[in-house]
Amino acid sequence: MPFLDPDRPVPEGLRTDDFALRPIHASDAERDHAAVMETRDELRLWEQTSWPEDDFTVEADRADLEDLERRHSERRAFTYTVLDPAGDEALGCVYVFPVDATFLTKAEVSALGDDRWEHLDAVVYFWVRPSRAAAGMDRDLLAALRAWFSGVWGFARTGYVTSERYVRQVALLDGDGLTVRFELREPGKPGAYLVFV
Repeated sequence: MPFLDPDRPVPEGLRTDDFALRPIHASDAERDHAAVMETRDELRLWEQTSWPEDDFTVEADRADLEDLERRHSERRAFTYTVLDPAGDEALGCVYVFPVDATFLTKAEVSALGDDRWEHLDAVVYFWVRPSRAAAGMDRDLLAALRAWFSGVWGFARTGYVTSERYVRQVALLDGDGLTVRFELREPGKPGAYLVFV
């Protein structure tokens, strides 16, 4: 499916016994902020920046979510909050981008074999609160995402992206039968991002 196919609805979410995904909204700011701040050390590795700063506020989080919600409604990129089954606690986030997203067109992309960047249907970034990752939820989320993107979304080739510095997630992706096919280097970031397919 073309990433921005106007004739196909954007999937509304995913539900398992342990978590649920739905499009993120600015009204999620308080619960999202709690998850972000618990995960800040990992997110700094994942982002390769100082974000989120120790003084990151709910109001700043709300502004970020307004932008994510707008991009989602405009079908430029899709962001899903990961919630507990009751919908009370944010457990993480999933971000779905086209391969020609603006920030990706500014990156240096290196194929590590014969793969072609433009043959990917989408690239996906995700994170999970450390308290849930310790119980294996990140592994369960990855398995659910792989089935969701190949089934409901109809993607033949999805790239799962993480920072080389986020060793836990590198090991997770590597241990799930995925292989590093590309390296991304974003301007101003000290390390590479690894794209597993």
